[in-house]
Amino acid sequence: MFEIRKDDLSGAPTRSLLALHLSGMHANSPPGSVFALDLSGLQVPEVTVWTAWEDGSVAGVGALKQLDGTVGEVKSMRTHPDFLRRGVANALLDYIIAEARSRKLRRLSLETGSGPAFDPALALYRRRGFVDGGAFGDYTKSAFNQFLHLTL
Repeated sequence: MFEIRKDDLSGAPTRSLLALHLSGMHANSPPGSVFALDLSGLQVPEVTVWTAWEDGSVAGVGALKQLDGTVGEVKSMRTHPDFLRRGVANALLDYIIAEARSRKLRRLSLETGSGPAFDPALALYRRRGFVDGGAFGDYTKSAFNQFLHLTL
């Protein structure tokens, strides 16, 4: 069982995992198609970040960005390579969905890419009830990005 806790992004393990996340997004996305938040983008009042921990090691990270009073966006979902296929992303996504419901949000949305690097995440989101939909917020549809939405 993972311990999920709100993270202030000050610790080296979390920062390292977020750097790995950004690096992976850039390595698997065309130029100009990465919308992952950097550290400063995650340290704004409308974003809450959680990390999953096991035996003192960070297992994963995920965030909820509050877009307005009714819509939230899932951001920065990444499992540490040492914890792949152990349920980390499931646990974090369930936590984020529960938090969105507790905030009385009506919808969760997310933007992600296309291709093999994104297939596991897409499968996870679809298993949790997210469905394909249109662009939201400041995003613009492209051949690479995809938008998924979950009605709460």
